[in-house]
Amino acid sequence: MRDLDILVLGGGAAGLMCGIEAAKRGRKVLVIDHAKRPAEKIRISGGGRCNFTNLHCTPTNFLSQNPRFCVSALKRYTQQDFLNLVEKHRIAWHEKTLGQLFCDTSAKDIIQMLLSELEVAGGALQLETSITAVSKPDDKFSIATSKGPLRASSLVVATGGPSIPKMGATGFGYELAKQFGHDVIAPRAALVPLTFSDANKDLCARLSGVSVDAEVSFKKTAFREGLLFTHRGLSGPSILQISSYWEEGKPVSVNLAPGVDVFGVLKQARLDTPKQDLKTGLTQILPKRLAEELSQAFQMKGRMADLSDKVLRGCAEQLNRWQLIPVGTEGYRTAEVTLGGVNTKELSSKTMESNKVPGLYFIGEVMDVTGHLGGFNFQWAWSSGHAAGQVV
Repeated sequence: MRDLDILVLGGGAAGLMCGIEAAKRGRKVLVIDHAKRPAEKIRISGGGRCNFTNLHCTPTNFLSQNPRFCVSALKRYTQQDFLNLVEKHRIAWHEKTLGQLFCDTSAKDIIQMLLSELEVAGGALQLETSITAVSKPDDKFSIATSKGPLRASSLVVATGGPSIPKMGATGFGYELAKQFGHDVIAPRAALVPLTFSDANKDLCARLSGVSVDAEVSFKKTAFREGLLFTHRGLSGPSILQISSYWEEGKPVSVNLAPGVDVFGVLKQARLDTPKQDLKTGLTQILPKRLAEELSQAFQMKGRMADLSDKVLRGCAEQLNRWQLIPVGTEGYRTAEVTLGGVNTKELSSKTMESNKVPGLYFIGEVMDVTGHLGGFNFQWAWSSGHAAGQVV
């Protein structure tokens, strides 16, 4: 039986950050994970270069049924704080669009940084360790693992959600939360491609590989970023973003020419090239392949000279407000994150500790806090892990 001050379940971004901060305080800390390698989500993120934070991170970039919960942790450990740590380790980085920060070389640099910080602080990491039972028979937690029993004064759950199961992701954290009497807000895949059926699926399949700048909206929420047609439906940053807001059975609106007065462009084309076909006129606004497919799908036909203002306005409406009803998403298989999770109304926003079970903490993705695409979910891992590590 090994006795610990703190046992952290999960060797990902949040778990390692918490372990580092707790070990700095002289606590006896062990971080365990069932995987062969730590921080797999960090390793594969950002195309292998890890979009580790975002310069413009604010509480408005997060979804939760308790939207104010994230404010305290984000304020106390900011994107600049994490960037300072990155620079301390001399990891070269660069900014892409919309404040997204990436490693110049490899996501492995971030993993190595965290492992180094944990070792220097005196914390330990144990991999390939599965958990078979967790209980709290007295003032300490008892944990049965594949590598022997453990006892800990505090237990930190940093097991993430079920997104990307091929990496070993599971809903274990939710089961543990329920065991200790916590409410779990129904999880679902988020930051995930949308899928379609029938004609729209066929159209998307024919356009697979075509990308375009687009504004995608659902109700009052809109994102303007890249959109990508796939064999199953739609993907790309704008689609992934809106997927977190989309409600089943309802349409999303796609503007394929944001900032463009489509009616004005077509009206001018009618004056300048009256003998031109409408399909050709659309290539002034859209990539040729997309213009050709949509003109056929939307029955946009005829010579420009023969088309009335009403017809041209109809074309503009189709391109600026294309209404599509997804049949679903690609699910956890390709989802970058999980929406929902442990109800934060039952946790302390300052320490991440359970209001029901003293010494039990939840951090990172396992909680009902989900960030936008672009480094925000990693920042929540750093901030929530840091918050718990200061007090656990």
